[in-house]
Amino acid sequence: MIGIDWGTTSFRAYRLDAQGAVLDSLDREGGILTVPSGGFPEALRAAIGPWLAAGETRVLLCGMVGSRQGWQEAPYLPCPAGPAEIAAAVVPLAFEGATCRLVPGLTARDAAGVPDVMRGEETKLVGLLAVLGGAEALVCLPGTHSKWARLAGGRIAGFATQFTGETRAVLLQHSILGRLAEPGPASDAAFLRGVRRAREPGGLLHHLFGTRALGLLGDLAPADTASYLSGLLIGHELQAVLAEGAPAGPIHLAGSETLARAYALAFAEHGLGYRRHADDIVARGLALIAETIPWP
Repeated sequence: MIGIDWGTTSFRAYRLDAQGAVLDSLDREGGILTVPSGGFPEALRAAIGPWLAAGETRVLLCGMVGSRQGWQEAPYLPCPAGPAEIAAAVVPLAFEGATCRLVPGLTARDAAGVPDVMRGEETKLVGLLAVLGGAEALVCLPGTHSKWARLAGGRIAGFATQFTGETRAVLLQHSILGRLAEPGPASDAAFLRGVRRAREPGGLLHHLFGTRALGLLGDLAPADTASYLSGLLIGHELQAVLAEGAPAGPIHLAGSETLARAYALAFAEHGLGYRRHADDIVARGLALIAETIPWP
């Protein structure tokens, strides 16, 4: 079986054996934004053609490829949802030479009734459920749009998205803060300074302007601006999550090495325990969903 996590900016594929073990994988650029209208079948075949030629006939895809901007929209499934519900809601995808299915995204609503959505992360969460079982857990999936999910009873009980990564990119590329920043190595000290600042009164908007003032008055080196800003934003993200209640156990963290390390530093600053999981937990989730799909 071939499992694919096709996001906005990246494409990951895994060739899996009958037990879900990864036989081969590829990770490259080529997200859905790079695919021209009508070009998804050709792009998929170009990526996994050798595996298809070797005899693979089943393909399971998750991520933004199933969004309105992707190949074909797979409707959102409301939380709480578990592996069985997700597997039952997969969507057939027409593709010559293989049987393809799309994993649905998930939706949830916050306390005020405002909706939230995810695509791709639900498959990582299915992989984590296999590790954690029915225990209650808080999961952090850092990224452009970081996801915080609560697991309970072997299902995804709910989640909330934080716009942290994209906000950082916009501020550095299109605001006056970016004009202050200069290239330089990441600074743990500057990052943690930002994390600590997020715990102080004033609010995010005031703290953001303070980043400029610190630079203007020489209290923050230009090369440290990006690290300080990261700490400030992640710190406010963590404050918002903790406002809903401290986790009963360790925070389960799965993301890229760079992002996971940054979040781990923020957790340690707050005295929070965490457990690191491999970013490719999505492959395990794809394998588990595929097990219960009624393939032809």
